[in-house]
Amino acid sequence: MKALIVDDEVLVRRSLGRALKTKGFSVTEAVDGPDGLEKWRATDPDVVFLDVLMPGLTGPQVLKEIGAERRAKVLMMSAYAGDEDVEKAAKGLADLFLLKPFDDIFEVVQRAQELLK
Repeated sequence: MKALIVDDEVLVRRSLGRALKTKGFSVTEAVDGPDGLEKWRATDPDVVFLDVLMPGLTGPQVLKEIGAERRAKVLMMSAYAGDEDVEKAAKGLADLFLLKPFDDIFEVVQRAQELLK
């Protein structure tokens, strides 16, 4: 299984990447929206962990750019739990919406695995 992590926070990419690798995923990381879009198209991932707010392009903008090309399951992530507009927009585009910081990184990986079944 191939995973793509698109997040401008290095700590999120690093910790999520390590957890995914322990479960057998090959992992690609992207540092912002444009980088994520490029790597999504280049790697054709099975699952994408996509931050909502990033430089260049936001997570929802990346999804709109991918459009009909999308076959990957998408887990949208945000630290802005109180912003209902962000959450509603993300939920309408993504397969799952997750709040950061994560209480249990392995639970996040498990939820991704369940989406892929």
